[in-house]
Amino acid sequence: MRKELLKRIPKVDVFVEDKELLELLGNNPRTLLVESIRNVLDRLRKDIVNGKVLELDKEKIKGQIKNELRKLVSPKLKRVINATGVVLHTNLGRAPISEKIAEHLKWIITGYSNLEYDLEKGKRGLRYKNLEWILKKLTGAEDVCVVNNNAGAVLLVLSALAKGKEVVVSRGELIEIGGSFRIPDVMVQSGAILKEVGTTNKTHLWDYENAINENTGLILKVHTSNYRVLGFTESVSTKELVELGKKYNIPVYEDLGSGSFIDVRKLGLSYEPTVQDVLKAGADVVSFSGDKLLGGAQAGIIVGKKEFIEKIKKHPLNRALRIDKMTLSVLEATLVYYLDEEKALKEIPTWNLLSQPLENIKRKAEKLYSLLDREKIKAEIKIVKDESEVGGGALPIQKLPTYAVAIKPSKISVKRLESLMREMEVPVVGRIKENVYLLDMRTVFDNEIKQLAFNLKKVLI
Repeated sequence: MRKELLKRIPKVDVFVEDKELLELLGNNPRTLLVESIRNVLDRLRKDIVNGKVLELDKEKIKGQIKNELRKLVSPKLKRVINATGVVLHTNLGRAPISEKIAEHLKWIITGYSNLEYDLEKGKRGLRYKNLEWILKKLTGAEDVCVVNNNAGAVLLVLSALAKGKEVVVSRGELIEIGGSFRIPDVMVQSGAILKEVGTTNKTHLWDYENAINENTGLILKVHTSNYRVLGFTESVSTKELVELGKKYNIPVYEDLGSGSFIDVRKLGLSYEPTVQDVLKAGADVVSFSGDKLLGGAQAGIIVGKKEFIEKIKKHPLNRALRIDKMTLSVLEATLVYYLDEEKALKEIPTWNLLSQPLENIKRKAEKLYSLLDREKIKAEIKIVKDESEVGGGALPIQKLPTYAVAIKPSKISVKRLESLMREMEVPVVGRIKENVYLLDMRTVFDNEIKQLAFNLKKVLI
């Protein structure tokens, strides 16, 4: 029986000229179709040998080839509906950009641009000229340097300002962020020498002062943007460290991590130092991310005093870490919004999602609820109050009130529902809480609600 089935497996040629498969292949290389056919037929042979297949169905085989081909020809990076409620979801791409900025980016990248060309003088220009102007205006910094991410910014600053010298930092600020990025490891790579002071929960000004010697090159303060040490704690302010640095003629560098230009207290959240606050406190150099609270493209932004930024710009690593025209375009267009704070809150998706009224989130939940055929859907569905998170290593203990659509399926498990929603053509990432599948509507855009309803109906009806 098995041998007979194996003999009857269709040849690759049977499917290679199939019109439906060729239409699905489109302009992609024909080798992808052949690979899809072979993958399916190889699995079929194994299933026959293992007794899992007892009869052959040519149309069913063609359907499997279609699915295999779709996987190969579809881009692996795709649009995902974020229904987790985590605004700056690191695994889902952090900050989304606005439609207006996307259109601007399209205009830039589908042709040539004045990336390094001075249109007024008709000769080579400076890549960061406009970006530097906006950042100086927004922060009040003397000079600016931009690289491709904040981890790179930290490495560059330490390499340029403290190679072979000691860097004094509190033990409570020796952070690790996603991907096992650790400050002590970066120190080793930069050639700087780590000088830990204080304890995990308490560090005093005299701890820093006692550590200073003739080989001290930098005082480093790392803002713990992705965690908090609470209880019996004490830390030294930027202003105090700046005064200490002046006393011994040592520059002070603060890594803000998820930097912000807007005071989050305006949104009812706890105080988080802004870039402007840290510079006003006197820090010589400050670095922060471009795609977290800033809401732009991935970048490491370094601002501060001219004498130090010039050293940083001249370091060979700066060239290795420079940003491309796409990052520059998105970042510049995002920063322009900050010239008018109200416009930034409205036009930058990150701030729009964080500041949206609770009633607006409830409206989105009600719209999704109304689009579902609740009599046909095999699940219990209701709108519930819940809590969202900022994410992206920012405001770690802050929770935001939200509304979610809660779904408890009756025919499949909650885990299976969550898995099926992720496997859709337009994937949906929600979360499970107390054995209920939640779709947090804070992070769902209005133009995604119909697709979300379509996915749910396809899975649950």
